[in-house]
Amino acid sequence: MTKDLKPRTRAVHAGSRRSQYGEVSEAIFLTQGFVYDTAEQAEARFIEAGPDEFIYARYGNPTVAMFEERIAALEGAEDAFATASGMAAVSGALTAMLKAGDHVVSARALFGSCLYVLEEILTRYGVEVTFVDGADIAQWRAAIRDDTTAVFFESLSNPTLQVVDIEAVSALAHAKGAKVLVDNVFATPVWSRAFEQGADVVIYSATKHIDGQGRALGGVILGSRDFIRKTVEPYMKHTGGSMSPFTAWVMLKGLETLDLRVRAQTANATALAQALQGHPKLVEVIFPGLETHAQHALVKRQMGQGGTVLSIDLKGGKNAAFAFLNSIEVGVISNNLGDAKTILTHPATTTHQRLPQEQKDALGITDGLVRISVGIEDQDDLVADFLQALEGV
Repeated sequence: MTKDLKPRTRAVHAGSRRSQYGEVSEAIFLTQGFVYDTAEQAEARFIEAGPDEFIYARYGNPTVAMFEERIAALEGAEDAFATASGMAAVSGALTAMLKAGDHVVSARALFGSCLYVLEEILTRYGVEVTFVDGADIAQWRAAIRDDTTAVFFESLSNPTLQVVDIEAVSALAHAKGAKVLVDNVFATPVWSRAFEQGADVVIYSATKHIDGQGRALGGVILGSRDFIRKTVEPYMKHTGGSMSPFTAWVMLKGLETLDLRVRAQTANATALAQALQGHPKLVEVIFPGLETHAQHALVKRQMGQGGTVLSIDLKGGKNAAFAFLNSIEVGVISNNLGDAKTILTHPATTTHQRLPQEQKDALGITDGLVRISVGIEDQDDLVADFLQALEGV
């Protein structure tokens, strides 16, 4: 029945398990282990646990299983594995499937920690990584080889909001037998159709929109049942990157309001981008929902909406950016995104600080760039606050 329900309904009800008490809110099974009636039962469960049987919290837990089933139903995936953080999901998905000698093609425009995993960790263990301009299909075509194991990219890049054509890249990868892994955090489960468009694996930092209220770290890897249970689960349960039951409960509560929040955030982001476009103190406003975005047509086809994040580039570089940030009253300065609160980030000195200057230049991360994750505050308050902050620059 769940598959016939609309996404907002699945986000509230899918995967529910009720105890004998018939609770309305999902129960938190805050236990690291489980008791067996007999030694024979313990032996049988270690050989093969059933769908509602659990061994150890690092392997699985009823509250975590509810979150995994719900997000899988929402995203249209066969299965999911919940992780301790978004980066545990990224590193776990890649490391679980790769070995020395494998070849990965990745978009160059990535979150700093994702770049670290690809540039520093995977290459240390003999994985070859080729970086391309994610928006340039010709570069993907030239880089994907007969022996390429996987391609990896952010569907919307952080922080310059470059868009990768999921259908086109997936077609190229699948023609060579490579798996397509998509970090989909900026697209959100609300605007995403990544599996329909060819992705084999979708990764979320649940810390962002899924929680959406700044409470907990979490991540999730979604894909086929075989990939999740035969490739990801053995790796994650032995290396310890699994999600805690309490975090899973927080994420379940977040999913209930995800659709409402993301739609409100997207409406606010669109209004804010339109209000700031053409401002004399800005070099540009970068927002996929604006017709001025270089890939606006792709955004409309792939997501339908521009999402919840925009970036602005201030004339005057770092000094102007800092003056603007310090004048903001409604938003807050932090390095998270996808929150109910509007959050502003200066990537060049925080999230992407470790990158060499030439790499920042190549990615378009200027000293004047400010990333804005738009919240659910009143639209008029946000616009007024941003305009007054720009006047003070």
